[in-house]
Amino acid sequence: MSASAVFILDVKGKPLISRNYKGDVAMSEIEHFMPLLVQREEEGALAPLLSHGKVHFLWIKHSNLYLVATTLKNANASLVYSFLYKTVEVFCEYFKELEEESIRDNFVIVYELLDELMDFGFPQTTDSKILQEYITQQGNKLETGKSRVPPTVTNAVSWRSEGIKYKKNEVFIDVIESVNLLVSPHTCTPPPPRHGLRAGEGALCMLTSHVHPPTQVNANGSVLLSEIVGTIKLKVFLSGMPELRLGLNDRVLFELTGRSKNKSVELEDVKFHQCVRLSRFDNDRTISFIPPDGDFELMSYRLSTQVKPLIWIESVIEKFSHSRVEIMVKAKGQFKKQSVANGVEISVPVPSDADSPRFKTSVGSAKYVPEKNVVIWSIKSFPGGKEYLMRAHFGLPSVEKEEEEGRPPIGVKFEIPYFTVSGIQVRYMKIIEKSGYQALPWVRYITQSGDYQLRTS
Repeated sequence: MSASAVFILDVKGKPLISRNYKGDVAMSEIEHFMPLLVQREEEGALAPLLSHGKVHFLWIKHSNLYLVATTLKNANASLVYSFLYKTVEVFCEYFKELEEESIRDNFVIVYELLDELMDFGFPQTTDSKILQEYITQQGNKLETGKSRVPPTVTNAVSWRSEGIKYKKNEVFIDVIESVNLLVSPHTCTPPPPRHGLRAGEGALCMLTSHVHPPTQVNANGSVLLSEIVGTIKLKVFLSGMPELRLGLNDRVLFELTGRSKNKSVELEDVKFHQCVRLSRFDNDRTISFIPPDGDFELMSYRLSTQVKPLIWIESVIEKFSHSRVEIMVKAKGQFKKQSVANGVEISVPVPSDADSPRFKTSVGSAKYVPEKNVVIWSIKSFPGGKEYLMRAHFGLPSVEKEEEEGRPPIGVKFEIPYFTVSGIQVRYMKIIEKSGYQALPWVRYITQSGDYQLRTS
C-alpha cells in the first residue's frame, strides 16, 4: 500500500494542485495538515509524519512549497518519501526551479506529470528523460488515438530508448570529489607590534605546514571532521544499446584479484544509478550497465579519511583602543605544486558593527559584504605550495559586542581540476555494442570544497 493522494501546497498550506490516486482518503483531509504542522512546530515536536485519526500525512518542504502525500495505515513510508523527492527532482528538471510560480505557470504539465509519475498509489515512470519523450514543455501529450507509448515505458531497460544514433560515439566521465572539513586550529597570542613595524606586522603565528592531523579532537588544534563525498557523472553519446563496464582502483576488487593495495581506495556508502547490475557488482565488483542517454549520475561514494587541509588558513585579530580592528589572514596551498585551485573564495567573519573597511592583499581582491558580516577574499588562481596574505582594517564602535557574538569559522570555496584527494582512478571503460563501433571515453577529475570550515582561535 502506498500514497492515496498527493498535494502541492503553498507556504500557507493552501493547495495549489493535487492528484487523487486511490479515492480511499477524502481530499478534504488536507485541511488538517497545516494546523497540525503549526501545532507540532510550536510544541517543538515537528516530525516528517503527522496523523489525524486514521489518516497520515507524509510531507517534505522544497523552497516555498509543501509536498504532502496522504495514506491510511500500513503504507510503505520509505517508498512514499522516495517518490516525493523524485517528484521534486523531475519538476526541477522540467522547470529549472520548483516554486509556487512555476507550478502556477505550468499547471497542465504538472497535472500530466503527476498522472504519469504514479498509478493507483504506486510509482510508475519517474525518469524525466523518458517522461520528456511524451510530455513536452508545451504540455502536448500524445493523442490517445495513436496510442504511441514510448517502448521504454514497457521495456526491460526503462531508462533508455532504442534506435539512438550518433555520428561520433563518445562517453565523458567526470569524477568529482567534495571535501568536507572542520578544523580547530592551534591557538596563539599575537605579540605586541615591534618598533618600526606597522601595527599587526609579524603577529601571525606560524603553524606546521605539513600537518596530517588525526580526525579526533586534539587540545592543540586538529581536524574535527574530515570526509570526502564523491560522485561519478557520465555524459553518454552512444548509438544503439551498448553495455559499459567501468573499472576503478577499488580496494575490495584489488584484494579479490590479488593485486597490490598500495594505489587502491576503499569506497564506503556506494550508491548506484538503477542501470547498474547490482548482482554483478556484489559478485566480482564489476560496474556493468546499459547507460541512459545524455547526462546522469552513475554512482556516489564516501570516504571517511584523514585529509590534510588542501588550503590551510591562519588568522589573527588585533584590536586597538576599542575603536578599530585589524584582521590578518594567511592562506597556504597544501596540495601538489603542479595543481592549481581555481575560483578560491575565503570568507572571513567580521564583527557585525564593523565599518570603514580597508584592505590590502598580496594577490586577488577583497570586498566587505555587510549583510553577511564577512570579508570575501577572492583569488582566481591559487597554485599548490604558494602562500598569500590579506590584511583588513575596520573601524569598530564596540569591541565587547564582537566578544559577545563569538567568532564564526572561516569558510573556503575552491575547485582543483585534474586532481582527486582520495586517489581514485578510472582504470578502464569498456564499451560493447553489437554493431562493433569504436567509441572514445574521456575522463576528467575535479576536487572541490564541500562544507570546508576552519575555526579561528
